[in-house]
Amino acid sequence: MQSTPTPAPLTSGEWREQELLLMREVMRLVGRSPAPALALRTMLHLMSELLGLNRGRIVLSDPPGSDPGAPRSASIQHAYGLTRHEVARGRYLLGEGITGRVLASGQPAIVQDIDAEPLFLFRAVVRAQLPPETVAFIALPIAINNVPIGVLACHRIRSRQRHLNDDLSVLRVLATLAGQLLQLEQLVAEQTGQLQARNAVLAQALNTKTARYGLIGNSPPLLQALSELERVSQTQATVLLLGESGTGKELFARAVHLASGRRDQPFIKVNCSAIPDSLFESELFGYERGAFTGASTARAGWFEQANGGTIFLDEIGELPLAMQSKLLRTLQEGTLVRLGGKRELRVNVRLVAATNRDLARAVDGGHFRQDLYYRLNVIPIRLPSLRERVEDIRALVLHFVSRANQAHQRNVYLSTEALQRLEEHAWPGNIRELGNLIERVVLLADHTQISARELERFMPSAASPASTPAPVAEPVRVVAEPEPVAPLVRDYGFANAHNAQALKAALDLYQGNQSRAAQSLGLTLRQFGYRLRKAGLR
Repeated sequence: MQSTPTPAPLTSGEWREQELLLMREVMRLVGRSPAPALALRTMLHLMSELLGLNRGRIVLSDPPGSDPGAPRSASIQHAYGLTRHEVARGRYLLGEGITGRVLASGQPAIVQDIDAEPLFLFRAVVRAQLPPETVAFIALPIAINNVPIGVLACHRIRSRQRHLNDDLSVLRVLATLAGQLLQLEQLVAEQTGQLQARNAVLAQALNTKTARYGLIGNSPPLLQALSELERVSQTQATVLLLGESGTGKELFARAVHLASGRRDQPFIKVNCSAIPDSLFESELFGYERGAFTGASTARAGWFEQANGGTIFLDEIGELPLAMQSKLLRTLQEGTLVRLGGKRELRVNVRLVAATNRDLARAVDGGHFRQDLYYRLNVIPIRLPSLRERVEDIRALVLHFVSRANQAHQRNVYLSTEALQRLEEHAWPGNIRELGNLIERVVLLADHTQISARELERFMPSAASPASTPAPVAEPVRVVAEPEPVAPLVRDYGFANAHNAQALKAALDLYQGNQSRAAQSLGLTLRQFGYRLRKAGLR
């Protein structure tokens, strides 16, 4: 039986090729990722496979514990050729054994025969697991800024065809490279920590800023609107808030007031759509005694009550034409005359107006004065809809759930899947619709935890019955109207569900009762009246 021939020893040139191959592979991995773990493990692997430097390990100092007086220690963090249990045993106190001494002194150590060295501990690998011949041990310090932070060590069969100095030269280069990789990892970790801390501070500042005005969320569209608001809050210019119904115009108007120098003065809010046409003048400008039947005493109007502060005119697009000219005069001259009065009263008021209508289109249609529109449109700020603030929905939901639980003494909470379902909804009614839905869920839910499946019965359907007119006695042929140019602000509701035929059908069904007709279409009376005027049915 023939014996297997012993391979010829490598020449010095072949050893050099092995060294270069090791360096190329390690540097290739370094270029792919700044994280050092893969490059260091590959380095230890190739040290064994290409150069015969076996059981390589990188020992690193352990992070300091809670006790500052405890002795420093180090442990094996990367290894090749060691089992999991051997790696776990590889822990050393500073100055303990050969590895601990190299870490403490920062000087390399070369043990020619581990059996003859009393300081060698055989801690990670017991002697029985090593070759029976003479085994050497090489340990070099790994340093960052000349401070030892670890040890690169390996076993080496002493009787080899390769000079020990050649192995030491390669190991010095690898120890230096390991130090540079670990330093880079440390710098990246420090920079990441600083950025995370800075982001946490900024997030806290943003949350504090929005919380200061009662606003929930920190999405970019919300912060953009708030930034514009704060930039103009110290001026006296009129602010016009534009946005869909339910986007929180009153909160923004109050934020303009709180961010201005008038914060300690009155903030008066007036909903123009809730005032009958016959009472507009007396409500806004006040009246004198005897101005009309029942006026037994004089009364200051909203503008007088807001003197020195801010007045918020919500739904200003609903202001009658006759009142628009009087409002314009007050804004331009800073004076007013009470109903039934003769003398002018000077007022100093900051106006914030809001509308979900396209005032430019109302001007073209003759429903809004052009000069008043220009006077109001000094600083328009568009408020984002809820579908533009998807990242704020979860915070808003938690706020509404907490408020409803406290108000109704409930303990309802939503599952993660339910929160995700709310984030997927379009919310045509914006924050108001979301808040109303959450209150309905808290009041009517059968369980403490609301799953996505249970939430579905509270969610508005894609084609709600309220958005479709009830059937009529005679069939109505619906004629599609040309698609109008999209206004700046969409009405609350389904955009294409209420054409002229649908409005007329609802009116006919309820014998001209606009309140019932509006309710059947899912509209408020004001919205129904506005659409009637647009359709030319009023």
